[in-house]
Order: sequence, then structure tokens, then C-alpha cells
Amino acid sequence: MINIDIPGWGNTDVENIIIDLNGTMATDGEIPRTVREKINLLSEKVAIYILTADTQGTADEEGRGMNAEIIKIGQEDSKGKKFEFLKAHHPEKTVVLGNGNNDQLILKEATLGIAVLGDEGISASAMKNADIIVKNICDALDLFLKPKRLIATLRE
Repeated sequence: MINIDIPGWGNTDVENIIIDLNGTMATDGEIPRTVREKINLLSEKVAIYILTADTQGTADEEGRGMNAEIIKIGQEDSKGKKFEFLKAHHPEKTVVLGNGNNDQLILKEATLGIAVLGDEGISASAMKNADIIVKNICDALDLFLKPKRLIATLRE
């Protein structure tokens, strides 16, 4: 668990991090080595779930060697399926990282939603529903490896 106490925002115990795969943590279906290392460090404190419609067909291979659970949600109604997954994993204790239209609801409903502007872009709806916007997945993961960054960004 990661405890985050942000003045004016509140005190939150984070137990889960849900991450969209393609566009958020992977570019063209490939997860960089540095991202894998950060995921493995974070997995010592929280459960990590990687949600994917597996657009690139690389999820199983790319997930090897990471301490994270790959959840394939299928292509149809991916926004709804992602939301159902979040609801089953305590939204008040879950952080979401995403970049697409189908991430907008889970970014809004999680205790903290982080929109990631990566090489594949970001949807306007993801940006509107997030609490924080970062320039890449490493910056998003570093918010939890170095939580004072969250305090600096979100305190009132």
C-alpha cells in the first residue's frame, strides 16, 4: 500500500494501480525496459493491473517478466468493461493511468486519475476527466515512487 496525504486533497491509501496498455504504457505494443523496472518496483507496494483490448496482439509477450496482471477486456465496449473492472477493485483505493476515450470514465471515477500523453497522443476526454496530466508513462509511475511530486502538484 502507498499512503498519500495531500493538503486540501485528502489522505488516501492506494492499493491498486490500473494501467491501460496501448498508448499509455506501450508504444506500438512495446513496453520500454525502464517502464518494466518501475512496474516491478511499484508491485512491491500495490497490485498492478494492465487492462488491454490487445490491439497490437503483444500483451502476453510484453507482460512477461513484469509483476503485473494482464487483463484482456476485448474490443467491444472496452470503456464499460474497464469501468466494471475498476468498480470490482475499490475505486476509492485505486489509481488509474490512461490516455484514450475508453479510459475517460475510469480516470474520473478512480481515487486519482492520471492521463498520460505518450507517443500515441491523448484524447481530449481523457484529459478532461483526469486529475493530473503527465508527458509520459515514466513520469506517471514516478509520482508513486516519489510521492512528494503528487503533493507538489495537487495540494491546495
